Amino acid sequence: VQLQASGGGLVQAGGSLRLSCAALGFTSSTYGMGWYRQAPGKQRELVATISSGGNTNYADSVKGRFTISRDNAKNVVLLQMNSLKAEDTALYSCKAFGPGRPVYWGQGTLVTVSS
Repeated sequence: VQLQASGGGLVQAGGSLRLSCAALGFTSSTYGMGWYRQAPGKQRELVATISSGGNTNYADSVKGRFTISRDNAKNVVLLQMNSLKAEDTALYSCKAFGPGRPVYWGQGTLVTVSS
């Protein structure tokens, strides 16, 4: 069982990136899925989650700019990030969770936004 995050990189402020979290060895559509980030010197924080039923939740800091979604045919969860700011710079990780289920974490993908 694995989660593989990808899509990070260097982008200028105001730009966009799309992160992808691929689930290997399990069906992600039956789990709640989330994106979290950790900036240097700071604690990890929630970015966005999507339930198995499709309900979404966002941190106030990213509302209106980020969108979490699923592509169940490809067994991936996506995070579309628009209007990126320098303060969005962080290591972004994905997580799979659910009641009575084990929690899985991906290895993270680095997003760097230059101002």
